[in-house]
Amino acid sequence: MHPILFRLPEWLPAIGGAPITSFGVMMLLSFLTAGWVLRAEMDRMGEDADRAWDILFMAVVGGVVGAKVYYVLLNYSRLVADPMGMIFSRGGMVWYGGFLLATALVVLKVRRLGLPLGKVADGTALALPLAYAVGRIGCFLVGDDYGRPTDSWVGIAFPEGSPPTRAGVLEAQFGVAVDPALIAKYGEVLPVHPTQLYEAGISILIFLILFRLRTHSHKTGWLFTTWMAMAGAERFLVEFFRAKDDRFFGVLTVAQLISLALIVVGVAWAAAMRKDATGPKKGSSGPPKKGGAARRKRRGAARG
Repeated sequence: MHPILFRLPEWLPAIGGAPITSFGVMMLLSFLTAGWVLRAEMDRMGEDADRAWDILFMAVVGGVVGAKVYYVLLNYSRLVADPMGMIFSRGGMVWYGGFLLATALVVLKVRRLGLPLGKVADGTALALPLAYAVGRIGCFLVGDDYGRPTDSWVGIAFPEGSPPTRAGVLEAQFGVAVDPALIAKYGEVLPVHPTQLYEAGISILIFLILFRLRTHSHKTGWLFTTWMAMAGAERFLVEFFRAKDDRFFGVLTVAQLISLALIVVGVAWAAAMRKDATGPKKGSSGPPKKGGAARRKRRGAARG
């Protein structure tokens, strides 16, 4: 793991010596990945591709703010004890919080731009899993969002993680019952399930599946609802391996309840859209009759 890639030169005013973390770099790359994929899809569907960056900006604002707000509310007791530390800490971000607020802001932006929401949603369905995979690599590099202790061959220890995978930390912060045999075998720093890599791998698989389905003939938005169901299922399963302290509903975490909601809504919505689809329709996510490249060519000829 490499939590800090490098530090800024000391001679820089105000920010001299500040660390550039692997998580921060990968989060930046995840947003850029999302913007690049969305732009390519909008161009393929015959929409103004450059608007993808306007949409991305709203996604960044909603993603960062929503992720922080969700984390703060989920850890209310720690917020009361140290409000400034919780709010302005570099870490402490939850995916579902970012997703919910980003979705709301993106929908408002798309409506304001006058773009077809269904097409943008289908383009977003391809962007999200790939961007999510990149972000989870950042979690792995910084040693965050890992799983429960394991003695299997996949286990990885994070001695400098956020927090470290020490037996005492796992028990105190996450309520994980550590097997004494693991401590006897590995010492205080224990190997855990690298759930960050599990999620990254499954998300890439989801991207590849959706990429094959992107020229569907169903109603626009169908691909996004399909992503909702698949992403919800992925997170629901991986949560069983996570070291979590928010299992307020028996063995289920808050994230698993949200995941179940995504699965139900995604499956029902996708089924309804599939049932209503009888072939390529106006506004379909399939190949446009005249794509963005052809439209740009005509504009260039007109200017000439």
